Amino acid sequence: MGILDSFGALVGSIVASLVLLVFAILSFFVTVFIVDVGAGLAGYTPSGDFVALSAAILAAGAIVAGASPLAGTGGETE
Repeated sequence: MGILDSFGALVGSIVASLVLLVFAILSFFVTVFIVDVGAGLAGYTPSGDFVALSAAILAAGAIVAGASPLAGTGGETE
């Protein structure tokens, strides 16, 4: 049964990776929309490459911040 358990864990990891990839792409699209609307409200008309760059930086920062553990930020020692 060890091989079947390993195969199940592998399939679970692949499914989790695909779900995270889909959420990252959706997050990028939402961030592009927010950056574009925000620039429009501020009276700017940036080109598409700057909108994509700023959205990529914001989305990557959000993904990295969400992946970092917060256990060490409390200042408590054991």
